[in-house]
Amino acid sequence: MDTDLTFSSRRSPVVCSHGCVASTQPLASNIGLDILKRGGNAADAAVAMAAALAVTEPASTGPGGDAFCLFYNGETGEIRGINGSGRSPRAQTLDFLEGCGYTAQAPPSPFDALNITVPGAPACWCDTIQLFGSQKLSLQEVLSGAVDLAEGGFPVAEVASYQWTRGAAALRDAGKELGGDLLINGHAPKSGQIFRNPSLARTLKELGGRGKSAFYQGRVAQAIVDVIEQNGGVMTLDDLSSHQSEVISPLSTEYKGVRLWETPPNSQGLVALLLLNILENFPLKAVGHNSSDYIHVLVEAVRLAMKDASSYLGDPEHVTIPVETLLEKNYSRQRAQHISMDRTIQQVEPGLPTGSDTVYFCVIDSQGNACSFVNSTYMGFGTGLVPKDCGFSLQNRGANFTLLRNHFNCVAGGKRPFHTIIPALLTESAPKSQKPQLLATLGVMGGFMQPQGHVQVFLNMLEFGMNPQQALDAPRVYVHYDQKAEDWSVHLEEGVDQQVAKDLRKRGHKVIGPITGHDRAMFGRGQIITVGDWWNPDVNQVDHPTTVLWAGSDPRGDGCAQGY
Repeated sequence: MDTDLTFSSRRSPVVCSHGCVASTQPLASNIGLDILKRGGNAADAAVAMAAALAVTEPASTGPGGDAFCLFYNGETGEIRGINGSGRSPRAQTLDFLEGCGYTAQAPPSPFDALNITVPGAPACWCDTIQLFGSQKLSLQEVLSGAVDLAEGGFPVAEVASYQWTRGAAALRDAGKELGGDLLINGHAPKSGQIFRNPSLARTLKELGGRGKSAFYQGRVAQAIVDVIEQNGGVMTLDDLSSHQSEVISPLSTEYKGVRLWETPPNSQGLVALLLLNILENFPLKAVGHNSSDYIHVLVEAVRLAMKDASSYLGDPEHVTIPVETLLEKNYSRQRAQHISMDRTIQQVEPGLPTGSDTVYFCVIDSQGNACSFVNSTYMGFGTGLVPKDCGFSLQNRGANFTLLRNHFNCVAGGKRPFHTIIPALLTESAPKSQKPQLLATLGVMGGFMQPQGHVQVFLNMLEFGMNPQQALDAPRVYVHYDQKAEDWSVHLEEGVDQQVAKDLRKRGHKVIGPITGHDRAMFGRGQIITVGDWWNPDVNQVDHPTTVLWAGSDPRGDGCAQGY
């Protein structure tokens, strides 16, 4: 495969005053913007984009995966969210898996049907419309743009084509074939090639007409159970019909007058909050963006935050330790004291799985509502199993379970696994009695890059005065723990000074880079929309009204921000 992906262009931030959307696909962004213009709100537009991305990026997302969202109510300032992650089949116990010959050291292949958890995304889409939508547009109207794309066809974008091809190849390497609904004559579509998915169009039409029951009961549910059973899995119709989303209250922390909001466990939002709390104890602006001191502190803080969060990131029904204890500022100051500027910390092992292909997208509407949304099938096409005539693949999120008995994230029947995907919001810090003012909706997808990406683009704006597009354009750092090698590595994207890499090696870091081309995917793909240019150190509210929206879309993806 061609691995060249040059970064030779630049973009200005999108500025607008009525409504704004941002996603990894221009066609999906256009559909979201159309929903806003038709009277829908941020939640309506986000679900429309979720469905459109399921059509245009099936190697990252779809109805066969999970979703999380955060919604800011522009009238009340209330922030709520939806945990749209599914549970394992009730019959999928540790005893069952051990009886099949699997162990913690030799678990099922990530692509095995035993790693399919109940897809939570369709229920999350429906519940987002019901709980947060404008009620001016029906679910059928919200999904109509995606249906048109799937029926009429669309030209496949460059990065999406690369991911599509890579995902199909990964399945073949594992001895599996991707379902024909997602291929053209047995092959992934090339960039610019028209792709149609009438089976997915049918599924989306049924979902729009009948709501959740169209997916979790009836034709689609039976097709899901059939393909899983044919491949050795144990999911039943009861597992599907009993699925429900969970309305959640997000976790948050303050950094220099700005509050970052993240989804709670079973997602990894806690990692981003811990990371920010630790970093607050260092003069980041003074040491300079992507300097050796800055990256050293960031890397060490990531290692500590991952270690601290590793005992909490699982189904909250199975984790009894309160996360609030970790978020205390005094605790973070104590952790920061472990960081030496001269050398790396030794023996910090998170014990967490890695890897993810995901889409993140966001919306702010003219009423000041914001929706931050993430949707994923986990590893590319997930298991690659495609229910008959349904047009989507089934996720492999169950690969995140461990088979270590008595571990809080140990596999069990009817349990949610640890989850990497996280959407985020920023508000001004305010007393509990006052309405928090929205500052931004943001996210960066990609496994354990997500909390690292959230913090890096946030600091790019708050500490270094970058606009949303610049914050996404800037070279990133990815801190990775290889469980097999039991070793940490620091991946530096092209654009980070090579003298910085040399200095980091002297301090004991294993540095890999510069990372170029399509390999930049490890640094994630993000979107940001801000309310006003609060990140501008020279801001004058007379000349720069807070009603103006500023937005950026990641150059590592195919997408764009659009506004009106």
